[in-house]
Amino acid sequence: MNRNHLALFHAVAQAGGISRGAQRVRVSQPAVSKQIRELEEALGTRLLERLPRGTRLTESGRILAGYAQRLQALEQEAEAAMKEFHGLQRGRLAVGASMTIGTHLIPQAFGEFHRRYPDIELHLEIANTRTIRENLMQGVIEIGLTEGLIQGEHFDSEIFFQDELVAIAPCGHPLLKAGPVSARRICEEPFILREEGSGTREVVERALGKRGLAVQPVLSLTSPEAIKNAVVAGLGLAIISRLTIGLELRAGSLAIIPVKDLVIHRPLHLQRLRGRTMSPATAKFLEILAATKSQ
Repeated sequence: MNRNHLALFHAVAQAGGISRGAQRVRVSQPAVSKQIRELEEALGTRLLERLPRGTRLTESGRILAGYAQRLQALEQEAEAAMKEFHGLQRGRLAVGASMTIGTHLIPQAFGEFHRRYPDIELHLEIANTRTIRENLMQGVIEIGLTEGLIQGEHFDSEIFFQDELVAIAPCGHPLLKAGPVSARRICEEPFILREEGSGTREVVERALGKRGLAVQPVLSLTSPEAIKNAVVAGLGLAIISRLTIGLELRAGSLAIIPVKDLVIHRPLHLQRLRGRTMSPATAKFLEILAATKSQ
């Protein structure tokens, strides 16, 4: 069935005649008559009865007119939905983030986004870099924000922020009284690391490895909050994002150990599946995230 023929038939059925239908769609009456005949031939039935004064729908014409009306309404609904989507009045924002980013950077940006666009459904998947890679591949999330770099021909990556990793100890630890210490010295202490697969752990191990150093963790944990609590409890030292320790530094439960030969800056990455068009909601979220980072 030709979609254009059906649209012209709908106009004729709504207007009550070929002439008035042709005027409604701004097409000549002979052209409309011709296309209605082609539609009748395609369907093998008469849709209109030609009367001395105008036309009227046959029984099959009335049946088809009902479907044509529903299709017209569905088209209008689809157009309205697309306008709402591009106007951020409907849709879904699906973001994946590593633990540090998802806990300490995303909430403020999500809050501002929701205040501006309350009709957009928000979804945040907090996981390690390996899991975020899989979620991007499966289409569960549209973008991933990670410490670790996701490599592969299917991904595009760019740096959206520079983070700093610092060594921390509980207040009162002897190393805090010794002045700047060496990286080798802190590696002699019990250490707490993130779990295998974590971008933070990879960055720490790589930075130490460049200096011929390594640590044997007494504990591996899956979140910065758990690591901070373990350090406060005296289980060991840790190297952790400065983003995560603002409250503890102000409260005096943790302190940064000055390390004279170890500075770890790491880029935070925005990851996307190559070739996927960014939705209006995601583009606006990234604008808001950039603004909140600079505050």
